[in-house]
Amino acid sequence: MCGITGWVAFGRDLRAEQPTVDAMTETMSCRGPDDRGTWVGRHAALGHRRLAIIDLPGGRQPMSVDTPGGPVVMVYSGEAYNFSELRRELIGRGRRFRTDSDTEVVLQAYVEWGDAFVERLNGMYAFAIWDSRENRLIMVRDRMGIKPFYYYETSDGVLFGSEPKAILANPLAERTVTLDGLRELFAFVKTPGHAIWEGMREVEPGTIVTVGTNGVRTTRYWTLETREHTDDRETSVAHVRELLEDIVRRQLVSDVPRCTLLSGGLDSSAMTAIAAEQLAEVGETVRSFAVDFVGQTENFVPDELRGTPDTPYVHDVAAKSRTEHQDIVLDSDELADPDVRSKVIRARDIPAGFGDMDASLYLLFKSIREHSTVALSGESADEVFGGYQQFFDPVAQQATTFPWLVRFARHFGEDDSILTPELAATIDLPRYVQDAYDTSVARIQRLDGESDFEWRMRKVCYLHLTHFVRILLDRKDRASMAVGLEVRVPFCDHRLVEYVYNTPWSLKTYDGREKSLLRGATRDVLPQSVVERVKSPYPSTQDPAYAVKLQENAREYLSTPDHAVFDIVSRDWLARAVEVDTPQITQASRHGLERTLDLALWLDMYKPTLKPS
Repeated sequence: MCGITGWVAFGRDLRAEQPTVDAMTETMSCRGPDDRGTWVGRHAALGHRRLAIIDLPGGRQPMSVDTPGGPVVMVYSGEAYNFSELRRELIGRGRRFRTDSDTEVVLQAYVEWGDAFVERLNGMYAFAIWDSRENRLIMVRDRMGIKPFYYYETSDGVLFGSEPKAILANPLAERTVTLDGLRELFAFVKTPGHAIWEGMREVEPGTIVTVGTNGVRTTRYWTLETREHTDDRETSVAHVRELLEDIVRRQLVSDVPRCTLLSGGLDSSAMTAIAAEQLAEVGETVRSFAVDFVGQTENFVPDELRGTPDTPYVHDVAAKSRTEHQDIVLDSDELADPDVRSKVIRARDIPAGFGDMDASLYLLFKSIREHSTVALSGESADEVFGGYQQFFDPVAQQATTFPWLVRFARHFGEDDSILTPELAATIDLPRYVQDAYDTSVARIQRLDGESDFEWRMRKVCYLHLTHFVRILLDRKDRASMAVGLEVRVPFCDHRLVEYVYNTPWSLKTYDGREKSLLRGATRDVLPQSVVERVKSPYPSTQDPAYAVKLQENAREYLSTPDHAVFDIVSRDWLARAVEVDTPQITQASRHGLERTLDLALWLDMYKPTLKPS
């Protein structure tokens, strides 16, 4: 895991641009606190900040291989979980290695097989390779989009980085957000390739972006394809378990301390239990961590989103799997601290509006980093196996929009409700969302003979796996890497994603519940309480004091009437929201307050030029 950045310019000599390359590289210091390095050639410069995970002394970057045609140089972020097999194959083909790192394996694989090597990789990764033999750069991102990767075209080349902040550190990158950027901020649809900032793009998951003297070209090496599923229930359950065993075993490989993130839900509990069994085979114990809030378990009030508190289930799993467990308990002062909010926004580069769920994730990871450098997470199992409420909501199932937006509208209101009337009319979020939905569903392949209901559920599953999961993966990556913690996501292994995506919905829910395949595949290692537990989302504090602090923090902006946030947020809406009696604050109002505070801090920090017209 690391932070990467770089600059390719065919019209200038970058050897004179070392200070700018250094500045771009240093923005990634949070992602790589252990080491730094740069490589600068005539038309290409690469920067790297390292979080050492595999081969601590030998994995320094940028890494290069000398060839008869010139050096091939790489900066790499992430992990290739099958690097041991690839290494053996490459040695068999005559390749020699100087290190034990997966970085060198990936680089040597490129030299051996060219662009086709990406199809051999299993992992989470974002990397750039400058090939001086062909005077070109290739940028590659993993299939599911676990690791972030951005680029910005210039008049004679490209800038790139793990995060937008690395690109924005170069004077060539303008800090402009247009109307489409604002739409993307509020739409909650994660349009593939969109990066909010004008001129900036994401390297899309499963693609290679090639930059040469003839311009920029994107090719796709992986997509989520429709295939016929012929396995029966028993075989499907067994294969899911077989895949999970292999995936977890691969992702436990590390030369630094590792742990699991445990919420007491089916996903993280299954992953933790399998990891515990595998480590017990070699005499090791899993360390597990969970987040909780002061008084949450004792005073928990069920609602439509969350029916049970996490902690009792967490402790059941910790006891059964004999983990070395620790609860990270947070209070409202920490969650509402403007300094924490500022760190979250700096980590994410955008005002996401997740509020206490972002703050608690950041604080959880910060605490874990004191004990471990690698953590395994249950993230994305809900998207893969079908766990969210909207999968079972008839209205969401049949809606001609992104299904999670149907559920969110009920709990949080419409995302344009806090905007100024002028901006709300101009931004036209419903049209933007509809266009994004229509574009996405047009890519889905229908299986021959697939019933209307199964086809509808295939679309629901596809949208979660290509849009919704990427929102959460980006959130987890940014919050973890902001404190130098590598979070791995076993449920995003592309083999598992492909297999489960193509199982019929009737098989995904064969016991009449959510995530039947996962439950069936792991019930033998789980406490009965977790097997029977109903899905509960990532926790959010119920402490009324937190909402009061939101109002207090937001009220301060009303005393600054010329603040740029009021170019976006309605001052009248905010004035009403800060005066509501605490017990009467709705989820929609609380979400709006979070949005406002995030936007205000983001505008202060990044000072974007807004072009909402």
